[in-house]
Amino acid sequence: MMTLGKKSDTVDAEREEPMGEGAAEAADNKNGANGANGANGANGKKKEEKRKTGDEGTGAPEEAEGARPKFEKELAAERERYLRLAAEYDNFRKRSAKEREMIYGDARIDTISRLLPVYDNLERALKMECTDEAYFKGIELTMTQLTEILENMGVTRIPAVGEQFDPNRHNAVMTIEEPKLGEKAVAEEFQKGFALGERVIRFSTVVVAN
Repeated sequence: MMTLGKKSDTVDAEREEPMGEGAAEAADNKNGANGANGANGANGKKKEEKRKTGDEGTGAPEEAEGARPKFEKELAAERERYLRLAAEYDNFRKRSAKEREMIYGDARIDTISRLLPVYDNLERALKMECTDEAYFKGIELTMTQLTEILENMGVTRIPAVGEQFDPNRHNAVMTIEEPKLGEKAVAEEFQKGFALGERVIRFSTVVVAN
């Protein structure tokens, strides 16, 4: 009985002894192989993801290249629309400036036309005989002032007597025989005509020689 007990203790002691160097090395190799396999799997997954990403990336430039003609066409249409709008605005600006100038010119002509009867009355008064020198002097000063106002506004008197008859500036009310003046020459002026630049405010009322 004592012998069996010693043998059992010896077997148990052998089982409890640590692994030798060979066994430990084999275990390390096994663990390293498993780690390498895991790393290789991870690397494979990354390569697969990169491949997929690369495939999708190479498709994006192709799509952009295909859409380029459409963008260029839209850009050309927008540019043409802009140029047309700019041209229309320029025409509108010129037309508006011309209309304002015409309105201003019409207003000036209307104002001057209302002053011309005053000019005519002063001119008639200066032709009348007057014994009151102070009164006559007052008429002269008023006429001088009105003439200066008209000149400052750009108003000019239309030449008449001795000039060739011009239907665009003269209004002939009668004709006379006057060989000295020549044919269609203005012999006399009944009422002075005025112009503002190229526009006639009032035609000269004249007598024309045949």
